[in-house]
Order: sequence, then structure tokens, then C-alpha cells
Amino acid sequence: MTGKTRAKLRSLAMPQQSLFQIGKGGVSDELLKGISQSLDKRELVKITVLKNCPDEKSELMRTLCDGLKAEPIALIGNKIVIYRHSDAEGVSHIEL
Repeated sequence: MTGKTRAKLRSLAMPQQSLFQIGKGGVSDELLKGISQSLDKRELVKITVLKNCPDEKSELMRTLCDGLKAEPIALIGNKIVIYRHSDAEGVSHIEL
């Protein structure tokens, strides 16, 4: 993924609300399943990392991307943005 593509996806993610929060429980199978379903419908997901989360944000991003086969887009402050192209029908795909 090129820098221009990441920049475009970052700009698309800016006005979005966070759909998920990661707290003291960390990354669970249920969380991964929910994020995966959202990626199938939206392709771009913003996640908030709460202050009580014991894990490093960069490690969380790596874990999420590996578990979901997604691309890391941004890690800014306590927000993580990830992208995965969806093959689902009826989804408005992001033009890259």
C-alpha cells in the first residue's frame, strides 16, 4: 500500500466515529469477530484504545491486523484505523 493510499484512507477515517473500544480486557475473539463483520460492511474501521488497556497501542494494532488480515492505516493518539477490502456484495467500496 502506497503512502498516497494511506493518506486518502486516513482522510476518509477522520470524520468517522469509533465503532469499537479496547479496554482492560484487551483483544478477544468476540472483538475480532465484530471488527471483521464491520470491515466486511465498511472496509475502514476506527477503534479507540481506552486508558485502562494494559497493552501497547502499536502491539494492539499489529495483533488486530494479523488476526483480521487487514492493513494498518493510522495510529494517532488513542485511535487505531485499519482497512480491509471487502468482497461482499452490496457494499459501497472505497476507490483507491
